[in-house]
Amino acid sequence: MPPVSDTPDTDPRVDLAIRDIPVPRGTGRSVLPGFGLSLGYTVLYLSLIVLVPLSAAFLKTFDMTWAEFSAAVFSDRVLAAYRVSFGASLVAASLNAVFGLLLAWVLVRYPFPGRRVVDALVDLPFALPTAVAGIALTALYAKNGWIGSWLEPLWTQVFGSSSWLSWVGTRIAYDRPGVVLALTFIGLPFVVRTLQPVLEELEPELEEASATLGASRWQTVTRVILPELAPALLTGFALSFARALGEYGSVVFISGNMPYRTEIVPLLIITKLEQYDYRGATALAVVMLVASFLLLLAINLLQKWSRRHHRV
Repeated sequence: MPPVSDTPDTDPRVDLAIRDIPVPRGTGRSVLPGFGLSLGYTVLYLSLIVLVPLSAAFLKTFDMTWAEFSAAVFSDRVLAAYRVSFGASLVAASLNAVFGLLLAWVLVRYPFPGRRVVDALVDLPFALPTAVAGIALTALYAKNGWIGSWLEPLWTQVFGSSSWLSWVGTRIAYDRPGVVLALTFIGLPFVVRTLQPVLEELEPELEEASATLGASRWQTVTRVILPELAPALLTGFALSFARALGEYGSVVFISGNMPYRTEIVPLLIITKLEQYDYRGATALAVVMLVASFLLLLAINLLQKWSRRHHRV
């Protein structure tokens, strides 16, 4: 038997060639060429598409005095539109956080016939034009619609009989519930698609170990599952809230657009543009831009916290 060598039988020339390959150390640069050129095109593209138009909105408001700006963004009608937009967006995002979590849990943990079809339907609000969604929801939930014809009398009986519940709305379509319904429809995919990857990485053995140690189902949910899902759930909630805040197409068909009750801020901006009140429309746009920037900041902080949480 020939002696076994401790060194691999390789060609010495291959070893020399491997040693001659330069290894970048701590440069932090990509090994692919063209970084400077691609970065320049990226900055130029973002500037033309995003930064310059948004900056123009801010610069337009500099021509206004503080009295004009305050009158444009703090009038009674505008404050009522703020309450409708932010309130309905908050309610819709909260509903999506609850039912989106349940839907994501079912899609990940339970195999059933037609699961792929249901999973594909979750993305339908992404691809569906918002005007089509508004028309479809109005046709379904209006007083003479398929669902509204039998649901609206019950809704009116519950929320119309008590004066302290009348602020919710005595009907579904053409009132505040219709606004919440439309915003819930367009915001659901953000919660589901944010939670699904986290649920897929969450091992069922954690739940089994919790049950083995004597924990009840409620303790397993609150102490094992929810702490792992909390960062992704908060991110999905923030994304759903931000999406609902800027929604226009689906809301105008089902809300009724009544000032002081169902009028949203994007619709008020369109109304001011139609009245040639460009300064007032720009001032409202700046307020919504600032709100969007704050939401994006919150989303980035939540994502940073989520990554840190998963690393720990």
